[in-house]
Amino acid sequence: MNGIPKGRHSGASKAECRPFLSSTERDVIRLVHEPGFDRWLDQIKATGGCENPVYLAGYTTVQRAETGEILRHYSTENEPGGRMPVRCRNRRERRCAPCSYLHAGDTYQIVRAGLSGGKGVHDSVQHHPRVLVTLTAPGFGPVHRATDSAEVCRPRRNGGLCPHGLPVGCPHRHPADSSAPGRPLCPACYDYVGHVLWHALAGRLWARFCDGLKRCLASMAGIPRSRLGEQLRLSFAKVAEYQKRGAVHFHAVIRADGPDGPNAAPPPWIDTDFLENAVHSSAATGYVQAPFSSATGERKIVWGEQIDVHPIRGEHFTGEIVTPDAVAAYISKYITKSVSDAGGLDQRVHTYEEIAYAPVNPHIRALMATCWRLGALPEFESLRLRPWAHTLGYRGHALTKSRRYSTTYGELRDVRARYASESIGASDTLTDAAWRYVGSGHTPGEEEIARAVSHELRVARESYRERVTDE
Repeated sequence: MNGIPKGRHSGASKAECRPFLSSTERDVIRLVHEPGFDRWLDQIKATGGCENPVYLAGYTTVQRAETGEILRHYSTENEPGGRMPVRCRNRRERRCAPCSYLHAGDTYQIVRAGLSGGKGVHDSVQHHPRVLVTLTAPGFGPVHRATDSAEVCRPRRNGGLCPHGLPVGCPHRHPADSSAPGRPLCPACYDYVGHVLWHALAGRLWARFCDGLKRCLASMAGIPRSRLGEQLRLSFAKVAEYQKRGAVHFHAVIRADGPDGPNAAPPPWIDTDFLENAVHSSAATGYVQAPFSSATGERKIVWGEQIDVHPIRGEHFTGEIVTPDAVAAYISKYITKSVSDAGGLDQRVHTYEEIAYAPVNPHIRALMATCWRLGALPEFESLRLRPWAHTLGYRGHALTKSRRYSTTYGELRDVRARYASESIGASDTLTDAAWRYVGSGHTPGEEEIARAVSHELRVARESYRERVTDE
């Protein structure tokens, strides 16, 4: 028994045991014995166990506009620490799983409302032509692929070497969770400049695709492009996803409406097949010219050869049903991902040294370094490659949509806030509020408790979902 610490197995006092506790355990003990612990725990539950809450201090007073009668007053004066935690609202799952879950739910509602109606969108959109489109980046060089046990990465019967003396094939099998998938077979052969410029101009390429889609529809219908708006309006919702190779591709829902938007019926000459053909034609012909540089030469930015278009009318894709619910779930699951899922960074870099020592794989580091070098050239100044080196040159939003597609994140959050404050329908009230930022984040003990709260809520959701499925 001489090798066993006395405080662990004997009747030692709490003070004698504490030296053998970790800093997190000591912090949890401190929290539990704080006078306002129960109230603090209720606050953390209200944030869903947010991993990086923002703390605010201030007050809110709601009173009747006519009489000045105070209906409700809230102040953080008597709260633990004189502050109140609110969600960080980070959409990235790696940064905050509870908030990313809520963000994915809002994305689901936005996409689904544009397909089934609701949230201010007329139910008639269910009968409008709609397609699910996937547009990818072109190939910039062969990369290792994730394979199962029955196939190899890149089989080559006769072998062969690239100009730099490396094999052009790969006889190995790479699990999806290994580090090999996405990395180039030969980094010297890989077109890092083309990859970075494609990211920098992907937004313009999407805008060119939308313009080309309208031209294709007008041409196929036999009407002038300038008069297409008198008969038709296109709406879309698009999400960007990083592949293993660090290249972005887009998943988009495109819907054809009448000239007044979702509440108007589209013209009789357009149907789902008509829209699908126009999408293929526009994606195959659209391009953007990159700024010319003597260092990179002429560069034409185009879509990759893999273009998938699925009509949203109850058919199958990848083993699932193409229904509004399935498509909304398919789109929303990508909103919580970021460049970190491809091995990159979620925060900006400010010096080249930060790139050199960044905790990323060599392929991602080479892409970031290419952004940094090209960003120093005056002809690429407008592309802002250095400020966006951490996203490999891509500076678009995770989700973009046309104005008339459906509701917005802000509207969904406003409804949720009004519901939480129990003031829905109170149009004859005035609100006086003053809030200030006083901090963010958790101590080690707070983080441990918040993680337990998040886990408990997740288990409760899964149990509820299983019960509903069984019923």
